[in-house]
Amino acid sequence: MAEKKLMVSSSPHLRSSDTVQTIMRDVLIALAPAVVAAFYFFGADALWVIAVSVASCVFSEALWQKLLGRPQTIGDLSAIVTGVLLAFNLPSSVPLWLPAIGGVFAMIVVKHFFGGIGQNIVNPALAARAVLLASWPVAMTTWTIDGVTTATPLALLKEGSVSALPPLFDVFVGHVGGCLGETSVVALLLGGAYLLYRHVISWHVPVVYIGTVSILTLVLGRQGFMSGNPLYEMCLGGLMLGAIFMATDYTTSPMTKKGQVIFALGCGLLTTLIRLYGGYAEGVSYSILIMNLFVPLIDRITIPRIFGEVR
Repeated sequence: MAEKKLMVSSSPHLRSSDTVQTIMRDVLIALAPAVVAAFYFFGADALWVIAVSVASCVFSEALWQKLLGRPQTIGDLSAIVTGVLLAFNLPSSVPLWLPAIGGVFAMIVVKHFFGGIGQNIVNPALAARAVLLASWPVAMTTWTIDGVTTATPLALLKEGSVSALPPLFDVFVGHVGGCLGETSVVALLLGGAYLLYRHVISWHVPVVYIGTVSILTLVLGRQGFMSGNPLYEMCLGGLMLGAIFMATDYTTSPMTKKGQVIFALGCGLLTTLIRLYGGYAEGVSYSILIMNLFVPLIDRITIPRIFGEVR
C-alpha cells in the first residue's frame, strides 16, 4: 500500500477562481445597460465616442508594453473597462480626438507610469476626465439631447432655475442632458445589482456614498436648512456612476470594510460641498480623485494588526 504524504505548498493557501479577466468581464456586463441607454438617448454619436475611447485605451496599453518589452495584458479586459468608463464621463458631442487623447493619458500617464494595473494611485478614467475638462472646458460641458443643446439638471439647480428642471421620471430613465453614462439611473442600478450579485463589489461604498450625499443635501439644502430634495439630488449627475463603478475600483479604494465606509463618507461630503458651495455644478469626479489620495492613509489606520506582529 502506497504511503500517503502530506503535500505542503507555499502561501497563499486561500485561492479563488476569480481573475482580473473574469472580474473585468463582469464589469463590462454590468456596464452594458448604460451603453444601451446611451445609444437610445444620444444616438450613434454615443457609440462612436465609446469606440474611440476603448480603442485608444487598448492601443495605448499594447503599444506601451510593446515598446518597453513587457508582457501584453490587454487580454485581461481592464483597458476596455477604462475606455468605457472614460467615454461614460464625456458628452456625446465631443470631437472624437478628445476621447483619443483621454485614453492615452489614462493608460500611459495615470496607469503605466505608476507600474500598471494595481499600481495606479487614482482612477485612470476620472483623472483623464479631469485633465480633459481643464484643457477643453467648452467641449466637455456642451450637452445635447434630441439634437438640441441643453443644460444639465445640476447646472439648472446651480443657477437657481428650478422651474426649468425636468421631471423626476426623465431624470431616472435618462432623458436629460449629461455625460453618456451618467444620465440613466435605472441602467446604472441594474448594473450595480449585477455586480452585487456576482460579489464583484460590496454595498458599503455605493450605499454610504449615495446616502451621505442624500442626507447632507437634505439638511444643508440649496435654499437653506432642510430645504433639499434628496431623491432628486441622488439621481442627478455622475453620483450613481461614480458610486457604483468608480469609487469601488479595487486599486484606488480601501481594502477593509471600515476603510470603505470612511472613504465613501469622504466622497459624499466632498461631493455635497462642491455641488452646493463650489463654482462647479458637479463634484463626483474631483471628490473621488481627492479621496483616492487618502486611501493609503485610510488603509494604514483600518487594516488590523497581524496576529503575533512585533512592533
